[in-house]
Amino acid sequence: MVNDAELRHLRRCVELAAEALEAGDEPFGSVLVAADGTVLAEDHNRVASGDRTRHPEFELARWAAANMSPEERAAATVFTSGEHCPMCAAAHGWVGLGRIVYVSSSEQLSSWLRDLGVPAPPVRTLPIRDVVPGLVVEGPIPVLAEQVHDLHRRFHDAS
Repeated sequence: MVNDAELRHLRRCVELAAEALEAGDEPFGSVLVAADGTVLAEDHNRVASGDRTRHPEFELARWAAANMSPEERAAATVFTSGEHCPMCAAAHGWVGLGRIVYVSSSEQLSSWLRDLGVPAPPVRTLPIRDVVPGLVVEGPIPVLAEQVHDLHRRFHDAS
């Protein structure tokens, strides 16, 4: 169960996802938080540029590798609007980041997109733990999931 401070970070992820949507991009947002609760970095999806690897979780993993010690990375938490894709989960695991907390699961997103008639992505969706066994992962967070669902609905209705 997430506490109030963590819920604030997750709300920020939803805000970042909305910023991505406003910029014409797929609505995903993520925040990297140190063990003491300090927000270290945040980002939103940037795949509209044509580079489909510009996911916020991947960018935060790169930032963490360049700016944090292995111990700091292991103690950090990544909060995100949607469960990591396999690419982002692998990046998270390779740089040794700690816990992940997500609002909506890959399973939820797949269901929403299927209902909207969106073709399946070129990479199979997998739960984070299938990519990085043993990682502490929490989600989905039902209190915010409908907001994320609405952002995806709006993105695909506009496409």
